[in-house]
Amino acid sequence: MVNVFSEIAWLSVLAAFVPYFLLGALWFTLLFPTPYKVSLGRENNMPAKPAPIFIIGPAICCLVITIASAVLMYMLKIDSYEGALSFALTVGIGYLIANTVNIAINPNIPRPLLYGLISGAYHLVGIVIVCLILVALK
Repeated sequence: MVNVFSEIAWLSVLAAFVPYFLLGALWFTLLFPTPYKVSLGRENNMPAKPAPIFIIGPAICCLVITIASAVLMYMLKIDSYEGALSFALTVGIGYLIANTVNIAINPNIPRPLLYGLISGAYHLVGIVIVCLILVALK
């Protein structure tokens, strides 16, 4: 069996990771900051400078998701935009949204469905971008 990691186009992984990560910054700070705060029960809190983990953590997670997507797309021989979109929607809805909502359903998040909608939609858009870039630059 060929080592999958040696077959991955790493520049395409980087090119896909960057917009996914940057989308998160835009999504939660410019596009949906108020609904996101409401979902967390923090609509009345003043914005604070985020600790480094709130920047580094999501970056690492986006990178891991991007690498995993590249590996799976390679193994599944996805090489068309249609295939990439189908894969992205399956992973986005079946794993990313479902897991986001599952994580949100706990006593610490007062509006779990709103949180799941906002964060899940981010991940769905993000994975679509990732997969389309990966197939375009393979």
